[in-house]
Amino acid sequence: MPICCASNLVKTHGVGRAALRVLDGVDLELQAGEVVAIVGRSGSGKSTLLHLLGALDRPDSGSIELAGTRLDSATEQELTRIRRLQIGFVFQSFHLLPELTGMDNVLLPARLGGGQDAITRGIALVAELGLTEEAERLPSVLSGGEQQRLAVARALVNDPSLLLADEPTGNLDPESGAEVLGLLQHAAAAGKAVLLVTHQDDAIGIADRVLHLSGGRLVE
Repeated sequence: MPICCASNLVKTHGVGRAALRVLDGVDLELQAGEVVAIVGRSGSGKSTLLHLLGALDRPDSGSIELAGTRLDSATEQELTRIRRLQIGFVFQSFHLLPELTGMDNVLLPARLGGGQDAITRGIALVAELGLTEEAERLPSVLSGGEQQRLAVARALVNDPSLLLADEPTGNLDPESGAEVLGLLQHAAAAGKAVLLVTHQDDAIGIADRVLHLSGGRLVE
């Protein structure tokens, strides 16, 4: 079952002679329950594509539909709600707020709109990860693997249909990276569509499909 469908996406950065068309007719369909990896050289447009699918930016042309809603024509208010409830983000640099404990970071999206069910889910996720004690501490005293696992829990707390991961193991040692990749596989097994951008062979290895972004197009 398709969770996200993108058709003929075009995105250009810059204007005039400096203009660079980084996406030139990208088509992509993400199914519930699958992990898709996107690879490509630096600057090929991988992060740009994630930003479009994550409702952080709009394409110059083309369409994106997520869980029955057109992102390319949605209002800013609608996009904010979609980002909060339908999309989970995992970044290479964790992006945990340093002044909040790990648990407060995980529960922040729930408190911004997920409701009591999401708060309960977040507490349960942290417990399942075996991080209940660590989550009471500030991120600065946690290991990279602990921070990234909490970041994945934060991405899942509102039960999104789409999980976007940008180099999720790039800052981790192999053991911590394997734990994070296991969480992404578990999310897919629970029915979410997982899209990850990576250069890491171990991350590529968990993908059901691997797509290469080159010349503004995606190819198998």
